[in-house]
Amino acid sequence: MAGIQDLGLAAVAQLAGVSTATVSNTINRPEMVTAKTRSKVEAAIRELDFVPNQAAAALRTGFNRLFGLVIPDVVNPFYATIVDAVSDAADRSGYSLALCVSHDDPAKELRQLDTLARQRAAGVLVVPLTADSSRLSMLRRIGSRLILVDRGADPDESCSVAIDDRHGGALAAEHLLDLPGDGLTLVNGLRSIRQCEDRRSGARGAVAERGLDPDAIVEFETDAMTIDSGFEIGRRIVLAGAPRRVFCTNDQLALGVIRGMAAEGVRTPVDAVVVGYGDLALSTEGALPLSTVGQPKRAMGQAAVARLLAELTEGSAHRHTATLLEPELLVRESSTP
Repeated sequence: MAGIQDLGLAAVAQLAGVSTATVSNTINRPEMVTAKTRSKVEAAIRELDFVPNQAAAALRTGFNRLFGLVIPDVVNPFYATIVDAVSDAADRSGYSLALCVSHDDPAKELRQLDTLARQRAAGVLVVPLTADSSRLSMLRRIGSRLILVDRGADPDESCSVAIDDRHGGALAAEHLLDLPGDGLTLVNGLRSIRQCEDRRSGARGAVAERGLDPDAIVEFETDAMTIDSGFEIGRRIVLAGAPRRVFCTNDQLALGVIRGMAAEGVRTPVDAVVVGYGDLALSTEGALPLSTVGQPKRAMGQAAVARLLAELTEGSAHRHTATLLEPELLVRESSTP
């Protein structure tokens, strides 16, 4: 005897003029159904007020219609933009999104990955805190798809979508080296953070390309890439007599550095020039618009979901890819002397 759920599928199929298999695919694997057909089925579902049994679907497929997203920080506007892009793309594809915030705690990140694995998430997008592949392999072992975001990966292991931070660092340094002045100051986060190291590497490469010594770059490093931390470093730049062509590896540091140098009587861009990284909204909200390296944040989130959907659709035929998006130099008043 057919169950109520099966009868509901049949009614939806009859109204939409499709097979029950197509209705099932629309509910459980919408990426396998054309947009036109999906629209007809969804209209029939709404008209009949049919409620799909997601628990039963999970039993059949082994996974829920759920994507996980693990990020280090929800307050940072960079990650907030990624969350918005991923949420929108997941919703359009018929998936719910479970957001986890690791708060820069590797142990917490690991627990969140474990929770998503136990919830049988169909796939997880993660902005990993470390490059320890053994910590990320847990989801792969149970068959869940894993996409690294803002971090490159070996295509033999998983798909990844990242930004070419070496190129971004080079763009910032090349721009500053074209401006009047001597030397270069780099304000960076911890070099153990892959993005910070890549941006530093790009800047050093640009200096070397000019026939200059990259070791002559004056570097300041902080574990807190915040406006307050940048303020203190800005004061130190002036007091130490460091070069006043300054590249900061995120916008918060750059805004703090400008304020810190101003507290010591050094005005930007009259006495110093500063370039940040990230193109956050706050970079244009102040009295002095910040030159920065723009990151395609929304495109990165959307591309990550697209790679996840491709892996779900292609199954065993899927081949992992490493997608690298290009940054863009945005010249504004802070580096227009």
